[in-house]
Amino acid sequence: MIFKVYFQKNFHQVPVRELTETIYVEGESESDVRKKLVPREYNIEFVTPVSGAYLEYEKQHEDFKVESI
Repeated sequence: MIFKVYFQKNFHQVPVRELTETIYVEGESESDVRKKLVPREYNIEFVTPVSGAYLEYEKQHEDFKVESI
């Protein structure tokens, strides 16, 4: 399953909406994705599954790239 992860690169800073970034990660569950991202020290705001029409919509963006960690 593919998940869209909203995060801040600086773990020790308060989240600021304008600095939020996203990546797509392949994993079995939300907790699996969070465990995979621990070494990157991201300040994860939200993890949501992406499938169906939403996934097809996201694939149309040029910055769509699924990271398999």
